[in-house]
Amino acid sequence: MVPVANRPLLEHVVSAIAEAGVDRIVLVVGHRQERIRTHFGDGDAWNVAIEYVEQPTRLGTAHAVAQAEGAVDGPFLVLNGDRIVDADLIRQVRERLLAEGGPVVSVTPSDRPSDYGVVTLDGDRVASIEEKPHAAASSSLINAGVYGFAPAIFDAIRETPQEAGELGIPTTLARAVETGSISAVRYRGTWLDVSHLWDLLYVTAATIEGGDGVDRTGVHESAVLAADIVLGDNARVGPNATIGGATALGDNVTVESNAVVANAVVLPDAVIESGAVVRDAVVGENAHVGANATIAGGPASVVVENEVHDDVEFGGVIGDTAHVGGGATVEPGTIVGDGVDIAGGASVRGRFETDAVVRRG
Repeated sequence: MVPVANRPLLEHVVSAIAEAGVDRIVLVVGHRQERIRTHFGDGDAWNVAIEYVEQPTRLGTAHAVAQAEGAVDGPFLVLNGDRIVDADLIRQVRERLLAEGGPVVSVTPSDRPSDYGVVTLDGDRVASIEEKPHAAASSSLINAGVYGFAPAIFDAIRETPQEAGELGIPTTLARAVETGSISAVRYRGTWLDVSHLWDLLYVTAATIEGGDGVDRTGVHESAVLAADIVLGDNARVGPNATIGGATALGDNVTVESNAVVANAVVLPDAVIESGAVVRDAVVGENAHVGANATIAGGPASVVVENEVHDDVEFGGVIGDTAHVGGGATVEPGTIVGDGVDIAGGASVRGRFETDAVVRRG
């Protein structure tokens, strides 16, 4: 439900499925599932029928698929809910599934294959699948996350041993590779993945259509708006403020006079005060960036689960309800948790846990 261009990420997936001509969707839900159920309802708004099954505990992607066994009575497609693809890929996988009976795996080239499931091919058949290999990847092709299965996949899942307490689709498929039965669909279209916070900036930029149709209701006549932005309902932009490209302002966001916001995602009800600069950043719901505060953006090194990601264009993230005081400086790559209070004039870097209070020394 993370917003991408002011629409939940999952909505982009559902829209592509509907565009591909699929008219029945089963969503496997778990944590905070009420948000998904409330937003999508029975699917009428997308001209599809949506049903829900629950995965009480997150035990991997294959385990999630297994929860839907009772809702399946023939060949079916599986998609990851956090990857945006073109409807054409969904059509191609469906056509191959109906022609050959499955399993079908989609593959796409990547310049970071080791971050995903690396796939090697023998013609149009899968020769190997290796999830996030530690050694250099043997192929630039990765698992694109759109699959076609026959109901026999459920027996294969039951026969798959758990790895580190999880049951993953790649593990199930790797066991079937030896039979040469997995068909591959090659794909070079849109493939957008939100694995890290900074991915949200790139994916948002890639999904904003741009053009000259930005509604300037609530925007002061002296404010400067780039073409490739989206503004939520009741968003307000003050005098001489600048909203640079690849920016999404959510509902009820306020950007005050002379502020600059660029390449940023600002979630609903946040306030950017006068003269503040926010670049390459994610600002959470009800967050407050004080007057003349600076999130300058630019390259940074960010540590995620003990892994260092270097040269990431990421100004940082300001968590929900967090407050950055006037004149404060947030160094590139800084993670400010929910409810954090940073005093005016402070300069901060690193990671600040929920509800921390930061004062000048």
